[in-house]
Amino acid sequence: MTRTLIKICGMNDAPSVDAAVAAGADYLGFIIFPKSPRHVSPVEAGRLAARKGDAKSVAVLVDPTEPQLGAVVRDMRPDIIQLHGGESPARCLDAHHYAEHGVWKAMGVSTADDLAAADPYRGYVDGFVFDAKPPKDADRPGGLGEAWDYGLLDGFEAGAPWMLAGGLTPETVAEAIRQSGAEGVDVVSGVESAPGVKDIEKIRAFIAAVQSA
Repeated sequence: MTRTLIKICGMNDAPSVDAAVAAGADYLGFIIFPKSPRHVSPVEAGRLAARKGDAKSVAVLVDPTEPQLGAVVRDMRPDIIQLHGGESPARCLDAHHYAEHGVWKAMGVSTADDLAAADPYRGYVDGFVFDAKPPKDADRPGGLGEAWDYGLLDGFEAGAPWMLAGGLTPETVAEAIRQSGAEGVDVVSGVESAPGVKDIEKIRAFIAAVQSA
């Protein structure tokens, strides 16, 4: 049976990074987007990513400009870039110049029809993150802690590896994997004690729950 991959996202302090790495996280996400309560600068992301051990670092960006991408690659040197805005397939393809191990595209989902939005990106990205579709008045595209109908992904052929995100917690992640058939899971607020404040015990509990699912 294939092991479910784990991404702990919104990392912003060394103890949480160290705990996630020690517990077995495969990916560490660093959100470089000022509207997020988990925002870190490219320099800070680079400092924290240096502690990643065997995990891979993911720079999470929202509609980045060329200068922003340049700063990220210079100061952080991410393994993967995750684009979480309205980036076009061509823009995603261009972003491969900045990431050693590829580009992921985050897609917001609330109904089965939303999954069709992934079609134009097939062949342009190396992976997808399927997250809850944010409300129209939301000031950021993810990290809102909203659960959704994970079963929409059951049997879905994305054409690339994909991760499940949105409302996952140590208590719910095993059932979410069962409903969706997720190859990987991505958690932000579900391992926090407050927005932007990572909880080391919740990180450990989340990873343990996935590993035993």
